[in-house]
Amino acid sequence: MGETARRTIISMRGIYKRFYIGAPNELEILHGIDLDVEEGEFLSIVGPSGSGKSTLMNVIGVLDRPTEGSYILDGMAVNEARDDELSSIRNRKIGFVFQNFNLISRTNAQKNVELPMMYAGIPAARRAARARELLEMVGMENRLTHQPNELSGGQKQRVAIARAMANDPAIILADEPTGALDSKTGRMVMDLFHRLNR
Repeated sequence: MGETARRTIISMRGIYKRFYIGAPNELEILHGIDLDVEEGEFLSIVGPSGSGKSTLMNVIGVLDRPTEGSYILDGMAVNEARDDELSSIRNRKIGFVFQNFNLISRTNAQKNVELPMMYAGIPAARRAARARELLEMVGMENRLTHQPNELSGGQKQRVAIARAMANDPAIILADEPTGALDSKTGRMVMDLFHRLNR
């Protein structure tokens, strides 16, 4: 028996990213990137400082447009989308987990997780229920009303992971998700990613 074919979530062809640094000079950061990522696949982008990792992450995360090339994200042609559509694509198709958590201070864990759903126009009752469900999935059900300054680094990262999953995104982009954590907590966070991906 063969494996069931998995759906392609990211398809990039001939991606270039150039930055103009004064006429006629340009700096080419990405040069002809081809990339396919299937549903359920884990991918790490590694390389030395200055190699274009952050630029590629920004293009994948629809935070920046490629200068050239084709980018299909979960069936949508990102490179052809209007600026107003890009925001919706980011909110609905991509969950972000940042190294420094990027939680809203003076906002409790549940409200932090609800935020992407609020931007997506999901009614308050559904947002609250989904946020509680996600926080339970990451083992934070007893910290719903805690603000970020009342949470450990590992707890903040679990809230950030729950927030990233709020709109059931096609992909989760994690930029050094364990970089601000000790090694034991970092392993727990990576184990959590693997568990949630099943």
